[in-house]
Amino acid sequence: MATIKDVAKEAGLAVGTVSRILNNRGYISDQARLSVEEAMKKLNYHPNETARALKRRWFDMIGLIVPRIDHPYFSLLIQSLTQEANARKKHLLLLNSDGIRDRENEYIEVCRRNQVEGIILCNGNLDLDRPKDLDLPVVTIERKSEGGDASIECNNYEGGILAAEHLISCGCDSLLHIQGITGESMPAHQRWKGFQETCRGYQVDCVRIEASLPDYQLSDPEDFFRTHWETIRQARGVFLSDDLLAVEFIRYLRKVGMKIPEDMKVIGFDDIPLASMVTPELTTLRQPVREMGKAAMDMIRRIRNHAEVPERTVFPVELIVRNTTKKSKDNM
Repeated sequence: MATIKDVAKEAGLAVGTVSRILNNRGYISDQARLSVEEAMKKLNYHPNETARALKRRWFDMIGLIVPRIDHPYFSLLIQSLTQEANARKKHLLLLNSDGIRDRENEYIEVCRRNQVEGIILCNGNLDLDRPKDLDLPVVTIERKSEGGDASIECNNYEGGILAAEHLISCGCDSLLHIQGITGESMPAHQRWKGFQETCRGYQVDCVRIEASLPDYQLSDPEDFFRTHWETIRQARGVFLSDDLLAVEFIRYLRKVGMKIPEDMKVIGFDDIPLASMVTPELTTLRQPVREMGKAAMDMIRRIRNHAEVPERTVFPVELIVRNTTKKSKDNM
């Protein structure tokens, strides 16, 4: 079995130089790097990742904790973070907490044992019992930064404003917001605040219905919408806190014989792929998921290098207009 000394000899370089190339430390000429790569291929040499990690004190790995992996939004986020990690020649240690707080804290310990570079926490529960001796950067995405070093969010408040303004511009004079997670002060709750304040400014009536989504998905959407039907049916425009909830809502409206957008206009949030596949296609607020993932990775690197980072970074959202809010005159 080839060793690093064999690689150095084959490449015509010092062992120390080969070591610096393998650990990506200091300036290395392109020619020297190419010589080492060719020598490794010729000798079929594979660096001992565990030994290299112990010398550096951490792996080229990022811990990613999500509340569920099968929800379309988290699938999109995982894909984005995976692409970003690959671009940086990093690996993701993906852990699914199922929204269970104790499991979330248990997974932080798993990340510590695996000597990851840092941890990204996505949504999930608000409180984090961060170990006092946890010497790892913790960056949150779409959740408050308690227990973390920095948070990455989209502009949820702006999203609420854009949703209300768009529905009002479409002629809706009675608006409804169906909110997902209840009982916790998550960044997403700012959507209702922006929505409500905009409606108040335009003197348009608006109400809110709270859906308890402990696992980010209604267990029985039809029963929920049927229970709140008297409130729902009075609205001309409805803003739902995520696209999956909006898709379930569209299905229910069609089942009870309501036409979209003629009888009711609908807006979601996130712009998951399903939003453009449902009939009619869903108007929604797009989160810049790729940019948010890149920022989270950058934060971990900067914190690891003892650089100063902002406690909170907020990205703008974009209104994506599709057929669920088409103006009535466009249908004539």
